[in-house]
Amino acid sequence: MTTTIPSDTDNGTDTDTDNGTGTGTATTTWPLERILFALGGTMTLLSVLLAVVFSPWFLLLAAFVGVNQWLYVTVRACPASIILKRLGASPQCRW
Repeated sequence: MTTTIPSDTDNGTDTDTDNGTGTGTATTTWPLERILFALGGTMTLLSVLLAVVFSPWFLLLAAFVGVNQWLYVTVRACPASIILKRLGASPQCRW
């Protein structure tokens, strides 16, 4: 049975009914917002781990991540989103 996802080029999904595995499953790419959440969460967890193991000064990295998240929410851009857009990630939200 083949699973298909409706193709919508505006929301960043890239569908392929046969992704080379022969299983017939569809593949999608992550939208910009999902990548930013994953990157922000990973960096926050990493900074807490580094603060526990090495120095509390690594908590500044978590603060930097939080500031960039608020920057993206208010201004619709942050350094990571600008880089990811240039690399081809497309936003799912249309503001």
